[in-house]
Amino acid sequence: MFERAVLFWDTLRQRADDMIAHERAGKPPLLDFDYETLLDARRFERPANYALLRITRAGDHCIEDCLDASKPPVVIADPRAGHGPGIGGFKTDSEVGIALHRGHAVYFVSFFPEPCPGQTLADVLHALRRFVEDVARRHPGQPPVLYGNCQAGWALTLLAADCQRLSGPVVLNGSPLSYWAGAAGMNPMRLAGGFVGGVWMTHLLADLGNGRFDGAWLIQNFENLKPEGVWEKYANLFAHVDTERDRFLQFERWWNAWYFMSREEIIAIVENLFIGNRLEAGTLRIDEHCTVDLRRIRNPLVVFASYGDNITPPHQALGWIPVVYPDTDALKRADQRIVYLTNPHVGHLGIFVSANVARFEHRAILDSLPDIEALAPGLYEMKIDNPSGDPDCARSQYTVRFEERQVEDLRFDAPDAAFEKVRGLSETNELFYKTFVSPVVSAMSNPWSASALEWLHPMRTSRYLLSEAFSPWMHAIAALAPLIRKARTPLPADHPFVAQEQAAIAQVSRAIEDGRKHRDDAMEKWFTLVFGGTPGRSGAA
Repeated sequence: MFERAVLFWDTLRQRADDMIAHERAGKPPLLDFDYETLLDARRFERPANYALLRITRAGDHCIEDCLDASKPPVVIADPRAGHGPGIGGFKTDSEVGIALHRGHAVYFVSFFPEPCPGQTLADVLHALRRFVEDVARRHPGQPPVLYGNCQAGWALTLLAADCQRLSGPVVLNGSPLSYWAGAAGMNPMRLAGGFVGGVWMTHLLADLGNGRFDGAWLIQNFENLKPEGVWEKYANLFAHVDTERDRFLQFERWWNAWYFMSREEIIAIVENLFIGNRLEAGTLRIDEHCTVDLRRIRNPLVVFASYGDNITPPHQALGWIPVVYPDTDALKRADQRIVYLTNPHVGHLGIFVSANVARFEHRAILDSLPDIEALAPGLYEMKIDNPSGDPDCARSQYTVRFEERQVEDLRFDAPDAAFEKVRGLSETNELFYKTFVSPVVSAMSNPWSASALEWLHPMRTSRYLLSEAFSPWMHAIAALAPLIRKARTPLPADHPFVAQEQAAIAQVSRAIEDGRKHRDDAMEKWFTLVFGGTPGRSGAA
């Protein structure tokens, strides 16, 4: 127990040191592939903190050696939702790796830690459009495949639905487009806006950050959403510290690299999407010249969602379809093809980072794109039959079929009036805050105060204080750990103590999970009591 405790704390020390080193290096993209920068949107006429990268090498292999000129290029965009870029190409078995393996030229949409001053959502979309147009010019006659993860998925949807259409299929992985949709006990995050009174709290945090919104707040929300997952992460590290150290540190480099958003961006996102739900309603204004209308999209859409995803469940990934297209005939008249694929259990991050998902679902999606583009207009469910159960099976060992579905079968209800009340409350509070409070807070904020709040954020202090740079006594842990590691003999897996330990870990996990369920249930009841109706929309895909 003592030996594992030392190795456990040494791993957390190394995590803190890695975070500081990554910070000093400027937080570059955490890609497991060599790349070159093609475009830096910070130099555009309308600057944005985005960049277009071209993947040039995978390990010792030059990309040109395995490209299939008959296949379209793939543009993979990572989510800018608190973390840094890299999760789509974090390891060999990733979206980037699978696309390369299937012969596609791969481009990656990256971004920088700091937003450009006054950066808006329209500036970001302008940069993304420039990127897609540049890739299209490099591959004449082959519209690029747009691959969006989480936040990047709805950003690419905005791009496909704005007033200048794009061609080429769009793949949305765990991307929410219907922000009020949900079912009791599934995704309580959609209720949070009502409890804080709407977007004004986000505005306040951005003002305190001197015009920047700290992504650490978003990651803290993710961890609070499922606290038993945090416990299980550390408990698993402690129990298997001899084998899990490297994997833990690799993932934590990405999980604990927090980026910033501009005040204008985060307010527009929260106000128009998560609280306003204006995307599916067709009332989201990008700028004075264009209002987004999802009915404009003519690109084939592939929606990949999971029932194990408590951040973007299938309700939020698919709930917009019956709102935008009242029935199947309306979808067909729009000459649109929407294909959806669901996983029964993988979590939100697993959609992007799981090696099994990359080798199976993402491989099947990429291989099936020609068939998807050839489908007649309509709604289809993508089914993958793999009798072997092996995600690495040969293409001939699994089959893909597209079963036609009816829009009416999604059975999602109309928007709940309770969320309309939340939106009204948010607009009132934001008007008051913007008029009377924001000028005062903004006048008091400066780079020094914003930096102090950044470093004092609990997500940072809980990590950085275990670094040798902040806690000199961690030098003793760093010196002792290699000696223990060299002489250590772990207990066998069938040892009675190991079984008792695993039982205790599971018991604590269940207790935290029960507490979280009671919390979520209380939130839903309070939401119903305050705003009326049922907390969200339910449905079945």
